[in-house]
Amino acid sequence: MSKKWWLVLAASGVLAFGVAACGDDDDDDGGGGGGNGDLSGTIRIDGSSTVAPISEAVAELFNEENPGVDVTVGTSGTGGGFEKFCAGETDISDASRQIEEDEVKACEGNGIAFEEVQVVNDALTVVVNPENPVTCITVEQLASVWGPKSKLTNWGDIEGLDADFSEELALYSPGSDSGTFDYFTDAINGEEGVQRSANVNDVGEDDNATVTGVGGAPGGMGYFGFSFFQENEDTLKALEVDGGQGCVAPSVETAQDGSYTPLARGLYLYPSAQALEKPEVLAFIQFYLDNANDVAEQVGFIPLTEEQLSESQTKVDSLAGGGGGGTETTG
Repeated sequence: MSKKWWLVLAASGVLAFGVAACGDDDDDDGGGGGGNGDLSGTIRIDGSSTVAPISEAVAELFNEENPGVDVTVGTSGTGGGFEKFCAGETDISDASRQIEEDEVKACEGNGIAFEEVQVVNDALTVVVNPENPVTCITVEQLASVWGPKSKLTNWGDIEGLDADFSEELALYSPGSDSGTFDYFTDAINGEEGVQRSANVNDVGEDDNATVTGVGGAPGGMGYFGFSFFQENEDTLKALEVDGGQGCVAPSVETAQDGSYTPLARGLYLYPSAQALEKPEVLAFIQFYLDNANDVAEQVGFIPLTEEQLSESQTKVDSLAGGGGGGTETTG
């Protein structure tokens, strides 16, 4: 069992108690946050491997309060998750980026309306082998490595690094269905989905393969969500990133205050309007938001700010009030 899950299980008793206490206050309105124990049904979630760990943790806690509800969480990637979601195969899509125009059209073509709810923040993290003496890398340097025309094969070929280092580059990347891949390529290479293919190990949705690969190669480099770095920080090193305002390390504070640019991002749930007609799904979404910040701190995600939490709660309140038929196209 990973360190992440030990923390979740250790926290679950406290969180469940807190949710039960909050549920007492909501008895008059039908218990919008779940926890009344009389819900039943199945909730199907798929999508981002970055978001999956917190969805799994919240699902575990929700099931303790609502044992009659079976919540399944798949990890086919953000893009793969939206394919299933827009085909009506899932109730909720986990996403590490906002839904794109072609995906919106696919959903509309199948009569799938949806809502977007931000649940946590993330600091997409560039990881290297601990033996690597480089501490900071600029966006331009990252683009010189990961760009579609890059032919660099050695760390010594990267111009202007803050340390001398001559090891063969061993690159590990998420697959093209990954929202992390989409976000990174857009932020670093200037065009979503565009990245070098030569000498890159495609790990698909298996972030553990990046951990193993980078940890086993002195010249290794990869990227994934901040929570996965925190889980593996004893075997990996995170690079600071200079987005034009100096070197900034990925952290809770720098993701929330916006200084970790351009790799700070939001993580989202997309419930369908059809699914939100089911009380167990609406209760799960409210439960998720009620507990996301607490779980985030336990498993290495970055909590929402008060303003973000208020915006997400307003959305959930709208859903609970019967406004779940709209299609979000923000971003």
